[in-house]
Amino acid sequence: MSITNKRNYRATFILDNRGKEDSVEQIIDGVKKDIVAVEGEVASVETLGRRDFARVTDPKLPGATYVQIAFTAPASGPAALKERLRLNNTVYRTFLQAV
Repeated sequence: MSITNKRNYRATFILDNRGKEDSVEQIIDGVKKDIVAVEGEVASVETLGRRDFARVTDPKLPGATYVQIAFTAPASGPAALKERLRLNNTVYRTFLQAV
């Protein structure tokens, strides 16, 4: 059994569920599964609610739901998570930071 050095991270996700039957909770569950898939452990989930963007890049999407997830993962976790979420069109933006 190898002991890996895990670090704490906080990720902010902007979710886009336009035209999809998935609720925000279902999208969050999917993101949590992606975190577990990169050897991470979810510590807490906080839904920050729907907010308008300061700078709108898509006129059809003036705002979206923000979610913060605190998790622990190996040093390679954030890069692997971003790569997994790159193809997930329900996650509009991802911001990761080490805590």
